[in-house]
Amino acid sequence: MIQERSILKVADNSGAKIVRCFRVLGSTRRRYARIGDIVVASVQVAEPRKNIKKKDIVKVLIIRQREALRRADGSYLRFDENAVVVVDAKSEPLATRVFGPLPKELKAKGFEKLMTMAEEVV
Repeated sequence: MIQERSILKVADNSGAKIVRCFRVLGSTRRRYARIGDIVVASVQVAEPRKNIKKKDIVKVLIIRQREALRRADGSYLRFDENAVVVVDAKSEPLATRVFGPLPKELKAKGFEKLMTMAEEVV
């Protein structure tokens, strides 16, 4: 579960390394975000000489979370970290590469372009 003030690792080559969530998009009283949700975050650590700088406000898509994700077949999927990718206003990824595994549930939510950049789909 990702909530406000959660620290998230950026798993793409957009230039941001660590972001902090400050708004979960959706309903007004929505408190938590899960895999496949978009949140608004502030860049805490960024790589030098990239388009995204520290203190920038970005929209990010959650691709991995430590909280167990229950699948339709009854199995559970759990990752070692909370990770995101930076997306634009149309929910398309800004980066050209995505590092680490992605859950196949993202394809069902309409992120096919992101799935083609994945190293591994679990």
